[in-house]
Amino acid sequence: MKEFSIIDNYFKKRSYQRKDVLIGIGDDCAVSSVAAGQQLAVTTDTLVKGVHFPEDAAAQAIAHKAVAVNLSDLAAMGAEPAWINLSLSVPEVDENWLDAFSQGMRELCEYYSVQLIGGDTVQGPLSVTITAMGFIPENQALTRSGAKPGDLLYVTGTLGDAALGLDVALNRAEVPYQHRDYLTNRLHFPTPRVLAGTTLRRIATACIDISDGTLAELGHLLRMSQCGALLHVEKLPLSPAMMESTTPEKALDYALAGGDDYELLFCVPEELKGTLDRALLHSNVPITCIGQMTGQAQKLEMQLNKQPFQYERKGFEHFSG
Repeated sequence: MKEFSIIDNYFKKRSYQRKDVLIGIGDDCAVSSVAAGQQLAVTTDTLVKGVHFPEDAAAQAIAHKAVAVNLSDLAAMGAEPAWINLSLSVPEVDENWLDAFSQGMRELCEYYSVQLIGGDTVQGPLSVTITAMGFIPENQALTRSGAKPGDLLYVTGTLGDAALGLDVALNRAEVPYQHRDYLTNRLHFPTPRVLAGTTLRRIATACIDISDGTLAELGHLLRMSQCGALLHVEKLPLSPAMMESTTPEKALDYALAGGDDYELLFCVPEELKGTLDRALLHSNVPITCIGQMTGQAQKLEMQLNKQPFQYERKGFEHFSG
């Protein structure tokens, strides 16, 4: 099977269809329309075997994660996802693998009403690059730079599960049997917080998704907003699976520096706390206040039960050695 047969059989025929796509897969470019009053948000992420997913990761999981991490970036900007491009590098044509991969992509795209509109397929080491595009009402984009001193610091969901799931997948950690699937699924099948992201427009002052660890992403917020922060470490939300699978100290390590959570870290003015609670009441997305922004530019203070807490790890960074 050659390149164009792969595209036709596994991607073009299985793509979710949107009315705003005028020309999809098959021409040199896709052509889509952007509604009046909307701005286009665009993001790109690459996943490489052995770096972003384990060597033995299932094809469906790779596809899900490749799409989900890009939708998470859109969510962090308050964008509603619409279209994706796929650049897929595979070492050989494995029809079973391609079938599972395209199915994983289709399922997530259908759930979020996203259409695959183009891309490229090449022979080479296994890697997946997704470019995702979405809509934001004019002048409502969330950024990393809008936080102000006094804003409350929130996070969605629970933290550290994916990092522990990675250690489980690589046989670096033993966990109770009943938690193994939950933790590894948090690694392989992250949930992009799209509904929370769009709900946070006009409420949050700044937002970022947690891909490289809570402290690493908080550092980006502090630098871009020129604020400081007080982080209450004991308030970090931990899942029952986390608390029952490791020590309290190691759980905090996963929550602070573990990556791949793809939760949202965001700031809200204290006077809008009630508005936030009401807005997310029916979204089924749990949120936790973990601290507050301060006026000390880029200074992070951490406390554990009102006592100073020292911690050195920051999170994952490519080319850091």
